[in-house]
Amino acid sequence: MTESDYCKRTAVTRLAVEPRDRERLLAMVREWKRGCQIAVNSAWGRCHTRNEVQQLAYDELRERTDLGSQHAVLATHRAAEAVKGAIDRGQADDPGAKPEFTAPTVVYDTRTMTVFDDRTVSLTTTDERVRCDLVTAEDGYQSRYLDDDRWEPAKSALHYRDGEFDLHLGFRASRPAVDPPGEDATVLGVDLGVENLAVTSTAEFFPGGELAHRHREFVDRRASLRATDTRSARRTLRRTGDRTDRHARDYLHRVAGSIVDEAERHRCEVVAFGELGDAHDRLQDAGEFHEWAFERLYEFVSYRAAERGITVVQVNPEYTGQRCTACGFTHPQNRDLDRNHFECLKCGNEANDDYNAAKNVAFRCVRRGPLSSPGVGAAYCALSSGRVTPDGDFVPNAELSEVPKT
Repeated sequence: MTESDYCKRTAVTRLAVEPRDRERLLAMVREWKRGCQIAVNSAWGRCHTRNEVQQLAYDELRERTDLGSQHAVLATHRAAEAVKGAIDRGQADDPGAKPEFTAPTVVYDTRTMTVFDDRTVSLTTTDERVRCDLVTAEDGYQSRYLDDDRWEPAKSALHYRDGEFDLHLGFRASRPAVDPPGEDATVLGVDLGVENLAVTSTAEFFPGGELAHRHREFVDRRASLRATDTRSARRTLRRTGDRTDRHARDYLHRVAGSIVDEAERHRCEVVAFGELGDAHDRLQDAGEFHEWAFERLYEFVSYRAAERGITVVQVNPEYTGQRCTACGFTHPQNRDLDRNHFECLKCGNEANDDYNAAKNVAFRCVRRGPLSSPGVGAAYCALSSGRVTPDGDFVPNAELSEVPKT
């Protein structure tokens, strides 16, 4: 099985650390940071994949640090991720952007960490292993993973802050198989954009303005800090970049959860997105950042939906912004991008342009034709008031409550 076959979760847990073990863990934190930095220094400007960095830096880490063999491997992988992150941000040619490891964290995996049924954990250090109690409330959310055999421990991270150790325990479970949707399935359409990050066919709007604003602020500050080019400026740039990335991912996770909740609330078996590629060619004001955000959002929706038995697909987005959902007339001038408004030149139907596009995305899963989603059987598009077929046959929510869910 590959990593995409698993659902993943993280449970943050405080560790009860004995004084003698505290120094061992602190020594491990220091050596881990040193090992990651050695690996980055070796790889910077030369390579960035895990295999490449491991082959290049592993022997050096084993010679120059006290890291065990598996932690040396993990350090090269963490270094590769950091280098690739700089490349993805367009900083490959900026010497001042080379990652520096200052955060007091250590990555653990199942070879270097063991979680026991008595809620203790054993962690590898540069000396002996240490075994600590996991500090959890009796009814804490961590129990849903610790006490459920479906969830197995996975890659985790030890954090040291304000004199305390926290373990961000990773768990994974096999992604549940999703039954193919039936021929009378209902589809939730999702249109992606710049001003509105996502709009559903049920008229749920998720604004993208703050996300884009935070990114623009980071780009402007990055330019200023690069011009300063001091050690302090480089550290500030990395911290600012990390905060911006965490904020974006947190917002995308929340939007993804709301989209899946919306699909479940309207008894949808399918969530449909327009195909994600080359967003900057199709959307006014979209850039690489938006392509990244769309890909992450689709990823987050996909794994959440799988847990609830909902299929997630992509359909051809061509003309979804220009086609009238009332009469089918398609024309570029139906859409007024300056006002985010749709008005059909033929029948006069008016709507928010993103909402109109979201309904068309859903209908792409329903209609049969060259632009449809292959292999998806569906009959209805979900609306806030009920569900509708492309021919206009409408079932209101009041009647849907009496229909057994397929």
